[in-house]
Amino acid sequence: MTLACLVLMMVLIFFGTLAQTTVGTFAAQRLYFSQWFVWADVGTFRIPLMPGGLTVGAAWLINLVAAFIVRFKFRREDTGILMSHFGLILLVAGQGLTQLLAVESQMPVQEGATAHYSESPFDSELAVTLVSDPAFDEEVSIPYRLFSHPGVIRTPALPFELRVLRFFRNAKVEMGTGSLATQGVGTQVIARDQPVTHADDERNNHTAFVEVVRNGESLGVWLLCLNLAAPQSVRVDGKEYRLAIRPRRIHYPFSVSLKDFRHDLYPGTNIPKNFSSLVTIRNPDTGEDRDALIYMNHPLRYAGNTFFQASFGNENTMSVFQVVQNPAWLTPYISCVLVVLGLAIQFLSRLVVHMRGRKTA
Repeated sequence: MTLACLVLMMVLIFFGTLAQTTVGTFAAQRLYFSQWFVWADVGTFRIPLMPGGLTVGAAWLINLVAAFIVRFKFRREDTGILMSHFGLILLVAGQGLTQLLAVESQMPVQEGATAHYSESPFDSELAVTLVSDPAFDEEVSIPYRLFSHPGVIRTPALPFELRVLRFFRNAKVEMGTGSLATQGVGTQVIARDQPVTHADDERNNHTAFVEVVRNGESLGVWLLCLNLAAPQSVRVDGKEYRLAIRPRRIHYPFSVSLKDFRHDLYPGTNIPKNFSSLVTIRNPDTGEDRDALIYMNHPLRYAGNTFFQASFGNENTMSVFQVVQNPAWLTPYISCVLVVLGLAIQFLSRLVVHMRGRKTA
């Protein structure tokens, strides 16, 4: 079983690496290593080609645990080897938890501005925002899996229902006539289906024709898409609701303010020497208000999130942070310590036994 898992993992790595040239790094990771099976589209059907990274990892983990329980004898002289194998089991289990639980997003912050949320670089959401209250906005977020196909969306948080009439995974929106939309700017544009992109520097323009229905009466059809900047709104019971498809947001109970961003170069060259961001963390729940410096290879860890210095923009006045939520981030460190400590104990104990034998002889 161990050899079979190793062979399957090598095959996955081989084809996953080749796929990076056509679909990009992140898409290849999702297609080959973050799935239970690698799927292929044959006409209108999807068939499994081979086990994915999660399946191979789970089988490998089960086999390691079984061997750990059945094959090894729990003796004091085998403490080191048992500890090393337990560290290896923890390493595989931690990688599986990371694949399942880790969430990555991006937070662009302008100098002098404050951010309370980050955005997913791949996932989208359908947001309905009540903007009639001058004190605050009330948002209802509908995940991609619910609006990415024709159907009816009902929630007690809204006084109306949404009917998705048509959905495009990727669309080109341009001026034209014959649109399904009857309200908003969508009446003047049309959407054309486009091939889905997997490139790391491109994003699919998720587009949908959405009908708003109140007590069985249609209030109109709106065209919503990720790249449409014009606000779309509907009035229900005297209140204004804005409709939009946008990158999925991850909200935080704290805020991040960018005080200063530095992009230093080596003298006389255009070679980057340092990227750093001086930020202020404010948490109303704990009363915390402190500064922190984020720079290359020195992230900020706060409230279960890790903020990396990822990019910049707007002529060095905006910083882009990569925000990672990984509940299993400690497992690789613990497992490596266990493996090294176990091997040290095992070799030293054998060395002591060997030296005693030579002394006796």
